[in-house]
Amino acid sequence: MNMQHCCQTATRGRDTARQPASGWRRGREVVGWIVPGAALALLPKCPACLAAYVALFSGIGISVSTAAYLRMSLLILSVTALLCLTLKYLFGSRADSVGVNNSNSNSDSNSNSN
Repeated sequence: MNMQHCCQTATRGRDTARQPASGWRRGREVVGWIVPGAALALLPKCPACLAAYVALFSGIGISVSTAAYLRMSLLILSVTALLCLTLKYLFGSRADSVGVNNSNSNSDSNSNSN
């Protein structure tokens, strides 16, 4: 008996070309680049200024040493996010095409062996 999974039969006749990105997806990608970039651009250089901004916008007073740790954490987080987005942009299309080809070849070999 030849039993196929529903996901294998649904993707068998489908074209493997990439679908155009929707407006929401493009907007999310743009926001993904803007937020860490803006955080890096607007991050104050001195911890005292960051402590003043936190107190001004939230009403919570923090010490200068806490502001220094917060500043360094925001700096690392923003740079890491931009690095991940850059790597995804550079190598994302290659990884997607490899994943599509491997999944199709695996499903074909599984159907041939049964």
